[in-house]
Amino acid sequence: MTNTTFADLGVAEPLCRALAAQNYVNPTPIQAQSIPALLEGRDLLGLAQTGTGKTAAFALPILQLLAANNEKREAKCARALILAPTRELALQISKSFETYGKHYKLRQAVIFGGVNQFRQVRSMAGGVDILVATPGRLLDLMNQKHVELRRTSILVLDEADRMLDMGFVRDVKKIIAAMPQKRQSLLFSATMPKSIEHLAAEILKDPARVEVTPEVVTVDKIDQRVMHVDGKRKRELLSKLLDDADLSRVIVFTRTKHCANRVSEQLDKAGVPSEAIHGNKSQGARQRALDNFRNGKARVLVATDIAARGIDVTGITHVINYELPNEPEAYVHRIGRTARAGKSGIAVSFCDGAERAHLKSIERLTKRPLTIVDTTELLGEQIVVPAGEPVAPKRSGRGGGPRNGGGGNRNQPGKQRRFGGKPGGGGKPNAGNRGQRNAKKSGQPQSRRQLAGA
Repeated sequence: MTNTTFADLGVAEPLCRALAAQNYVNPTPIQAQSIPALLEGRDLLGLAQTGTGKTAAFALPILQLLAANNEKREAKCARALILAPTRELALQISKSFETYGKHYKLRQAVIFGGVNQFRQVRSMAGGVDILVATPGRLLDLMNQKHVELRRTSILVLDEADRMLDMGFVRDVKKIIAAMPQKRQSLLFSATMPKSIEHLAAEILKDPARVEVTPEVVTVDKIDQRVMHVDGKRKRELLSKLLDDADLSRVIVFTRTKHCANRVSEQLDKAGVPSEAIHGNKSQGARQRALDNFRNGKARVLVATDIAARGIDVTGITHVINYELPNEPEAYVHRIGRTARAGKSGIAVSFCDGAERAHLKSIERLTKRPLTIVDTTELLGEQIVVPAGEPVAPKRSGRGGGPRNGGGGNRNQPGKQRRFGGKPGGGGKPNAGNRGQRNAKKSGQPQSRRQLAGA
């Protein structure tokens, strides 16, 4: 945060009034850098994670520019278009526009798949000032002649890297081709792979560049920890951690939809209210899950990476990486669900032997090692080799204990730290072997096309 006010950036009084009602006084760094350039009509390339305030960074100037240039709406047309990769993010952006623009008489619509298109078609019939949409459903309605972009003068691509990862690149290019050449274009991305560089070069003209690095987002505000655990005991460890009442609002991340369902079912059976959210859920089910998590009916939300994009719930105390992500950038997005709006948070990652390479990639990206937490009081002695140490070959024959008996302490981390859960109590280690075999299968790397459905 800075001492600069929104009024100092040139934000109009009606918007400042709406911000004050939300107790937003000082702009975040990305807002302070972006808003003046956008009010001048410049294109913009923004490198920023979620939780940095980037939605307001583009929503405020767009609202102000549209209100100042009060053109008449035309049927089926939109004056500004914001593209988002997921339904949840589209709804969140739409809500932000509604909140900030409540003193303006601007009309908006939100379009996404997974629901009947009738209401979305009806909302576009008379034209809108602001359209927030996911690429697939928008292109469907364009092909049916329900939406036209010939008068769209502002384009925003939010979380462009995830949009391309989900396979939307062709849809995005077709949508852009239907827009006027003369327009103001904004592209926001958490990472800058070659594909995003090429897309930015195609659609942006002499853009202002604003960057909020991942290190600033993750390291300063989030207590990041890792617990080395055998993959078969992750469910037991999660249950033990949730015995601690301090974990009052928790998001648990898995790599696959199948694992998300299994973890949620296990928590429900253990008496921990939870909801699962992933790509196989209908829009109604996903929204109900989010509502139950927001209002406290569900203490835990189990989510896949793509489905979690756009989740904006206040007061998340902990993020637990039940399975480490294949891409270290996804780790940054995950833990960014906590420590929002300047608050602190805790992120705990479970790491089994097969995930050590992912852990090293994460530590390289964040430029610091995760704090190792001792699991002895929760699970007893384990043969778990911390990251960086060689893995001993499996011994044949009976008895899986350490050699020479009772030598487990040599494999425990040097700097130990208790997480805060209640010690003792263990589940039945041999129960649920079938589920454990499936867990191994679900932990295998997936293709981008498979991940896109998460």
